Amino acid sequence: MLGDVDEDLLPIGQFARLSRLSVKQLRHYDELGLLEPAYVDGDTGYRYYRPSQARTALSIGLLRSLDVPLPAVGEVLAGRPGALESVRDALESELARRRQALAALERVMAEGLPEPPVRVVEEPAHRAAVVREPAAGPEGIGAATSAAVARLMAARHASGPGGGSGGGPGGGPGGGQVRLIGLFPADLGDVVDVAVALVLEPGDPWEEPPAGVRTEVLPGGTFAMATHVGPYGQIALTAHAVLAWCAERRLRARGPIREVYVSDPAVTPPERLVTHLMIALQEER
Repeated sequence: MLGDVDEDLLPIGQFARLSRLSVKQLRHYDELGLLEPAYVDGDTGYRYYRPSQARTALSIGLLRSLDVPLPAVGEVLAGRPGALESVRDALESELARRRQALAALERVMAEGLPEPPVRVVEEPAHRAAVVREPAAGPEGIGAATSAAVARLMAARHASGPGGGSGGGPGGGPGGGQVRLIGLFPADLGDVVDVAVALVLEPGDPWEEPPAGVRTEVLPGGTFAMATHVGPYGQIALTAHAVLAWCAERRLRARGPIREVYVSDPAVTPPERLVTHLMIALQEER
């Protein structure tokens, strides 16, 4: 009997009330190995806990209230250093995404659904140096694009004299020859293949691109183009307008959506950034 084992043990219901958790949660944490009972009756299967385990139970509840995933909770309880750093980074990313969505929503509330002028342009093929970076879903596109730009410009700078000037889209003051184009799939899945291309001009020193950089030809053709003015995080509003324009005319988007970065974000306020959004056209049959 329980009394023969330890009179200080608490049945699971009483311990649940003491630790401010439900019986279901305690059973789940036991199954995960986060908080095992001090004693389990072999005949009835009833779980019993020591009062000293309440601190652990309350710590689990605290961490879960802070949106800490259960695997990370286990690492914290095990005393592993840095266990919460990835959780903090994920929360910061989610907060940034929410702020970005809120800003876009406020713009729609103030200006209505976007209807920028769309024009049809002919674009020649371009030889370009391309860096690809996978993004973990649509929410990771911004970070993946920034990483690809950084890798591309670092590789260009390391290519030696004449390797280009400027550190961002548009090339910065005196670096207008640096033309960066973002390439994004029209249909976004769980993993998004983000690419950033640097258009190579005749005589460009990159005859043999460095590791991680590929030389490709961006196809030319007929494109629907609209100009987006504002933060990069709101380009989706302009993309929506161009895709709607194409659908109304029974024109199907072909290939990746292109973002041609005109402004240098290092010297241009976010609300004044200029980006040309281009979608290759194919008539729907």
